[in-house]
Amino acid sequence: MWERWSSLPAMFFGNAQKYSSQPFLWRKEQGQWTALDWQQVAHQAQKLAAGLIDLSVKPGDRVMLIAESRPEWLIADMAIMSIGAITVPSFTTNTTLDHLHILRHSGAHVAIVSTQAVANKFLPAALQAPELKTVIFIDPVVIDQQLLLPFFLWQDLIHKTDHQPNRQLLDKRLEVLKRSDVCCLIYTSGTGGTPKGVMLSHGAILANCEGAAQVLSTFGLKQEKFLSFLPLSHAYEHTAGQCLPILIGAQIYYAESVEKIGDNLKETRPTIMTAVPRFFELMHQRILRSIAKEKPWKQRLIQKTLQLGRKSYETPSAMTITDKFKNYLCDWLVRRKTKARFGGKLKALVSGGAPLNYDVGIFFQSLGIPILQGYGQTEAAPVVSVNIPQKVKMDTVGPVLPGVTAHIADDGEILIRGECVMQGYWQDLAATAHALKDGWLHTGDIGHIDQDGYLKITDRKKDIIVLSGGDNVAPARVEGFLVLAPEITQAMVYGDRHPHIVAVIVPHPDFMAEYANQKALPLDPAALVKNPDFNQGYRSVINQVNLHLSPIEKIRRFILAPEPFTIENGMLTPSFKIRRHKIRTIYQPLLEKLYNGMDND
Repeated sequence: MWERWSSLPAMFFGNAQKYSSQPFLWRKEQGQWTALDWQQVAHQAQKLAAGLIDLSVKPGDRVMLIAESRPEWLIADMAIMSIGAITVPSFTTNTTLDHLHILRHSGAHVAIVSTQAVANKFLPAALQAPELKTVIFIDPVVIDQQLLLPFFLWQDLIHKTDHQPNRQLLDKRLEVLKRSDVCCLIYTSGTGGTPKGVMLSHGAILANCEGAAQVLSTFGLKQEKFLSFLPLSHAYEHTAGQCLPILIGAQIYYAESVEKIGDNLKETRPTIMTAVPRFFELMHQRILRSIAKEKPWKQRLIQKTLQLGRKSYETPSAMTITDKFKNYLCDWLVRRKTKARFGGKLKALVSGGAPLNYDVGIFFQSLGIPILQGYGQTEAAPVVSVNIPQKVKMDTVGPVLPGVTAHIADDGEILIRGECVMQGYWQDLAATAHALKDGWLHTGDIGHIDQDGYLKITDRKKDIIVLSGGDNVAPARVEGFLVLAPEITQAMVYGDRHPHIVAVIVPHPDFMAEYANQKALPLDPAALVKNPDFNQGYRSVINQVNLHLSPIEKIRRFILAPEPFTIENGMLTPSFKIRRHKIRTIYQPLLEKLYNGMDND
């Protein structure tokens, strides 16, 4: 169905010639969406590639890329890879120490940096990385200190007139690229410790895109539009939000920001969008709060829509003629308006990066928003499996992609084999040997394959809590129930080698504000989480959550966190997964006190 390309840049330049003057990359400038067409993007990539050759970048050299999701990200990525160099993405939210680790570990010779804000955190690291030779700034920046490194502005580099001799060399480098060549070095988000550099080949990402395209082709792919808001430095968005659209000739709209995603959805009207569970959790809570403010008759109508939507999904054979008629009315009175909030053209919202809570998934499905939950790892380029549109099983992550083989080990660990699997970890033979054995990627995830061939993840092997009585508890499942409560925005459970489960709870800011207003107290989170009455209110919330949990999963005691888990404080990864080891480091003394019965008795 899809041409078997020899490399990612070959795919890009081939399709740029095919789609030529059709719009490709969109951004919002001065209140208006403007596009670069395929040929414009290709020409800029060729010019930047020639400029990199001017800077003596050789095949195999690493080029660090630190930028927001924007057209320049894709242009830089294709330019780097087209000359046989290796793209090394780094999150714009990374600290100076994070940048320094990646610079030193990867041995990057050149760095491409987007904005002044990013440069402020990056440059102190650059001065401590001896192998870094050149910095390219996408936007003009003001440098307070004397930069000892040569630097260039993006526009100056791509508009140089003496690149023509390098164009022939560029063509030669592009021709010799193979699917087995490493194209990018993506550092894991560090949920469990120091990030490792995952070596992905052109073929790994191409195989991922080819498999995903086969799944999505059941929609009848035509003039697709993607809205990109996740960081392109993450393997998930890099493959599913950039390389997949290139393969199928889709347009990409770059969202202004996470805060403006609602407006951007309505403006761009995407057909396909990738998201993480945190996005759905936040939207779920936002919708619930808006429902609570509606008139009683409208609340009843929405609740009926949710009830019938769930029933038609879970037990369609039990739907009576009356149910079906009412459900049809709900399509017009409720679901049509909900779809409009998401642009009205969505064929699929693909959820990945972490487990999606079943009830949250059903909530959106019941409101007419199609969600395809998938599963993957950076080490698998990253997509392993995804639900198919014809048969969505919300409690699973779907069948594996075409070209991927899955096997469940004796201890329940999921093993993966296929072209999508990484070449290994950069400069880490021990970690590579641990993850790759006899051609199988050991994912570290626990799960099983059901009778329909759908993969179901139960937890991370290393995250499983083993209670002192020998019982195993999957923390992600318990946390999923906790964040369903409108009073809770984030949570982490704890209890390894202890008799029962305790938790760190992050109160929802709206709930805190309402409580402070009702009690005529200042809105001071640090003071509120120590307030006995406020804590007692959360005891009631936890009791309600415990009704849905088994005896070994029930939360016996908890502490309230005075601040949310964020990227800035290191407790959240850039892809919005909690960093358990960071949270434990901060809250472990207080959590241990809970086992002495000092709180929430």
